Amino acid sequence: MIVAEQKPIEEITANAFNYRRLLVLGCNSCVAECAAVGEKGTGQLASLLRMSAKMKNMDIDIEEKAIERQCVRDFVVLLEDDISDRDAVVSLGCGAGVQLVAEIYPEIPIIPALNTEFLGETQDQGLWLENCLGCGDCMLFYFGGICPLARCSKQLLNGPCGGSQNGVCEVNPDIPCAWQMIIDKLSKWGALDRLKDIYPPKDWSKKQGIGPRKVIREDQMR
Repeated sequence: MIVAEQKPIEEITANAFNYRRLLVLGCNSCVAECAAVGEKGTGQLASLLRMSAKMKNMDIDIEEKAIERQCVRDFVVLLEDDISDRDAVVSLGCGAGVQLVAEIYPEIPIIPALNTEFLGETQDQGLWLENCLGCGDCMLFYFGGICPLARCSKQLLNGPCGGSQNGVCEVNPDIPCAWQMIIDKLSKWGALDRLKDIYPPKDWSKKQGIGPRKVIREDQMR
């Protein structure tokens, strides 16, 4: 899932209060879990903005709406009536959602209310862990389902650095050594021979350096 955090309210109001008619637009997809920005969270931010405007003696009309996904065109195009009379939109979507809303409604300023952080997993209630860089060349099979790029502090592909002790990372003692986890997992499976191969440096052109990436599924195209 995409993990995000809400921006400080001071930053949001500094940008949003330049406009007099706002739409606070929530997202009910992945960021709704980590940033609590589904319908309830959207209403809470809208209420907070109304309170802040009142305390500043500013006359700002604030409406609110949450849609299923801000990163999917089919949902965003349905916002025409909600956006048409607004001066700006305060978006509680991830960076992809903010950009899609801005693309479809280019005449309306879209103000991000979240900082998009990383791709990760829900490890526990209130705890999210980064575990994927989106490198474009997944090698999780060879490393027992543990990504050394995302979870090793040094992003090593061919074994541990030798500095970890007792299964703890030497860079950050609060996190486990990813390579210890990889070795333990492959040992359990009797698959340590996967580490005999030397893996070359990543071809980062799959991730960056060639402009925005895209995936095409012709079987799903209209």
